[in-house]
Amino acid sequence: MGYYVNVEPGVKVYVEDVNPGGNKTILFIHGWPLSHKQFEYQFDVLPALGYRCIGLDWRGFGKSDKPIDGYHYDRLADDIKAVISALQLHNITIAGHSTGGAIAIRYMARHHGYGVSKLVLIDAAAPTGFTAVTAKKLLTDTYNDRPQMIQGVTDTFFFQYISSRFSDWFFQMGLEAAGWSTAAIIVTLRDENLQPDLDKIHVPTLIIHGIHDQVIPFAQAQELNNRIKYSQLVPFEYSGHGPFWEERNKFNHLLAQFIG
Repeated sequence: MGYYVNVEPGVKVYVEDVNPGGNKTILFIHGWPLSHKQFEYQFDVLPALGYRCIGLDWRGFGKSDKPIDGYHYDRLADDIKAVISALQLHNITIAGHSTGGAIAIRYMARHHGYGVSKLVLIDAAAPTGFTAVTAKKLLTDTYNDRPQMIQGVTDTFFFQYISSRFSDWFFQMGLEAAGWSTAAIIVTLRDENLQPDLDKIHVPTLIIHGIHDQVIPFAQAQELNNRIKYSQLVPFEYSGHGPFWEERNKFNHLLAQFIG
């Protein structure tokens, strides 16, 4: 089931809602520059186990509206709050990947974890995101040859082999975003720091991170584990930045076990 939720006047975000009658709810927050579709291999499995799986596309990405502004963590966290409130969600698990993990952290701090009982951070771009050098290159590439930039992201994303067809699918997902939103998130990842937010997370937190991640170093997962109370870190030994696909069976089992 797919529908739109108004998050502010004139801006709607797309929501994919699978198994609305499920016993427990997982809200998936995708990474940059992708969409909820990146979690296809969770949506294939977890609803059949009784979970309600909700995936949303951030503003500017996937099927959501693409306004010219609002691409900072506070506004993106407010969009999450609008969706949770509109759907009247309670006692849910938020699972955020990469920049989605950073948005989830800001949501937990800014909105006091409203409606959330557990948190899953997947190769989270936190407490920092891109270095100034990395951001400069990505911005230059985005403004001059965005398809090539996205192909470069795809090429460094995975540790395990992906087929050319899978690479094409992943690449096309990135192209669904607007150019301006793609660039704006690079600036956010460069400029924002989530250090002050970490002490405000007070729910059980599962940290999943591929040890071969070339996008967000594994050391950052260790830092999150040290800073977030009630957190546990599970290294994924055969994954880069995409354990939700590279070790999807382990990932899905671990997620279900953590949620209960």
